[in-house]
Amino acid sequence: MTAPSISYSITVRLELPAAGTGVGQLTAAVEQAGGMVTALDVTASGSERLRMDVTCAASSTEHADVIVEALRQVPAVSVHKVSDRTFLMHLGGTIEMASKHPIRNRDDLSMVYTPGVARICRAIVDNPDDARRLTVKRNAVAVVTDGSAVLGLGNIGPAAALPVMEGKAALFKRFADIDAWPLCLDTQDVDEIVRTVAAIAPGFAGINLEDISAPRCFEVERRLRDQLDIPVFHDDQHGTAIVVLAALTNALRVVGKALADVRVVMVGAGAAGTAVLKLLLHAGASSGAGDVTVVDISGVVHRDRSDLGPDLRWVAEHTNSAGLTGTLQDAMRDADVFIGVSAPRLIDADDVDTMATDPVIFALANPEPEIDPTVARQHAAVVATGRSDHPNQINNVLAFPGVFRGLLDAHSRTITLDVLRAAAEAIAQVVTDDELNASYIVPSVFHPDVHELVAASVTGAARGDG
Repeated sequence: MTAPSISYSITVRLELPAAGTGVGQLTAAVEQAGGMVTALDVTASGSERLRMDVTCAASSTEHADVIVEALRQVPAVSVHKVSDRTFLMHLGGTIEMASKHPIRNRDDLSMVYTPGVARICRAIVDNPDDARRLTVKRNAVAVVTDGSAVLGLGNIGPAAALPVMEGKAALFKRFADIDAWPLCLDTQDVDEIVRTVAAIAPGFAGINLEDISAPRCFEVERRLRDQLDIPVFHDDQHGTAIVVLAALTNALRVVGKALADVRVVMVGAGAAGTAVLKLLLHAGASSGAGDVTVVDISGVVHRDRSDLGPDLRWVAEHTNSAGLTGTLQDAMRDADVFIGVSAPRLIDADDVDTMATDPVIFALANPEPEIDPTVARQHAAVVATGRSDHPNQINNVLAFPGVFRGLLDAHSRTITLDVLRAAAEAIAQVVTDDELNASYIVPSVFHPDVHELVAASVTGAARGDG
């Protein structure tokens, strides 16, 4: 059974006898059912009975039902109400709009709104650049999705994607004090997406594309970057690439190898995989004795394959200098690094054992990675995943708040590979030599310095790019 997770946290309100061993029986029942008690709160007490809220973590919705049934079986216990804490947190949404100034009287109203606001409008007409200075635009990012590739859920549409976009907006505010607005588009037509985003762009200083499936996401991003004078960032591509480069930088510090000289095998040539590849190459991968080999569902990507579209053709022309062919397992022999952004259970311990000394494994498929991280750690020197229940989580939250903070502070009109590389270097440098080890190659998203350092580094790189 999967380990209990706060994502499936429930609170069970129940009554039990005030005297005796009832509390211990409750705890034992949860644990025997495979759950984990995280809180016990007495909400009312009498001479005969206690009313108590038992909060516990389960591994799935079905497992939560098993835990509740186990509590019902405890003698003299009455279960009254069961609350799913995640659903409670999302009731009414997770974000709200708030005014920066109190509107207490007619004077306040006249300045915030009409007639005083007309002066601000005329100032912007006279100098359009004042929109950044005099409106929310200077600190506003649009979080845009078509709902076609949401988390590991797939094409679930715009309405079902909204909770994810709200969460993204909440993280922008929490970690970078950016006002982000979720925009879920009821279309998956590239032309219509581009037209819609271009039409709403005047109100924003940046566009964060989110959960748009490949290959559509490549064209959407390319066309918007060509049309708009504000940075366009596809987090599934570039956020992942930034954190992978940061983590790999530190993983190679742990094993004493250089990026230019290692053999990297990447499985997955979709949105995230392509972005990771481009940033690794920009950072110097394969510039020395090393090489990068990419594998997709049809095997090793090489120049002689007959099924290469434009995107895979680019991959073939910039990787695999040795001309390898065959399967993922063929490519992994003597490789120093495995990076998976693909599908679950693609490799096993025997495959890791064919790699070079002190191999590095990044198994990033979610929710189930390419190899069980526990197994991988028995055979590899450093292991990272996309999961929060294992060390070294490759989490985009390390990147996108600071990246956008830096871009907005620089008044940037675009975003370049130099900016992405600067963000990765800043994240990597947060982990000091004294802190660095195989289980700590990236800092926590709650590290007090990470987002400010990323922002400062991005601002410098953006201004350097002009």
